[in-house]
Amino acid sequence: MVRSPVLPVNLVLFDPNELAAPLPRTDRRAVHVLQVLRRQVGDAFDAGLVNGPRGKATVTDITADHLALTFVATTPPPVAPPITLLVGLPRPQTARDVLRDATTVGVGAIHFVRTEKGESSYAQSSLWSSGEWRRHVLAGAEQAFVTQVPEVTHGRTIAEVLKETCPAPAAGVSAGAAVRLTLDNYEAARPLAAAAPRRGSPVVLAIGSERGWSAAERVLLRDHGFTFVHLGERVLRTETAVIAALSLLLLH
Repeated sequence: MVRSPVLPVNLVLFDPNELAAPLPRTDRRAVHVLQVLRRQVGDAFDAGLVNGPRGKATVTDITADHLALTFVATTPPPVAPPITLLVGLPRPQTARDVLRDATTVGVGAIHFVRTEKGESSYAQSSLWSSGEWRRHVLAGAEQAFVTQVPEVTHGRTIAEVLKETCPAPAAGVSAGAAVRLTLDNYEAARPLAAAAPRRGSPVVLAIGSERGWSAAERVLLRDHGFTFVHLGERVLRTETAVIAALSLLLLH
């Protein structure tokens, strides 16, 4: 029998329908509750419903195969950070890091987009086809002690995602409420910190693939109202740039 790994978390998350039935003892959360938290019948622990309230779960029964729980909400659902992240589709391990750590830091949506300089085969990874990606956003939320998880999409082109999330402004019309920023080591004139809006303002942040944006994509981003910014002279890995940029935006 293959057992789920014991992964320490700060908040145990459940989908709302999961608490209607006993949890199999092989489930990673049951393993965590019994082996890490060492809870017994009658004991409570911090838990939450995905994109719902946070509260306390209580162990009501333990059998050889299952763990039964009840849940009482104590804290209302959180508001998603008003940040939409566009990332050139990276290699699967990098995507795993971005999914987990961007969720931990805080983001409302993550769109992994196909770019001209990116590797198209990354979109066929089992990370996406198997649904594994969701496990990483849940791990990020559990680490952060929040129930909010971002919307996640993958595999569309940057043009398709921009058309949906950031329509190009018409002549004489503003680009909309969200500030639009993109990281670029070559054509950015000022640092992200100088262009970041006040904390809590809606932002769309675009970060290219590992080889950066193509010339055509730079034109596309400018046509959609993006300002080019940088994080300094050093060349950063995608996952490092994502977390550095999100941290600046959330704390500015």
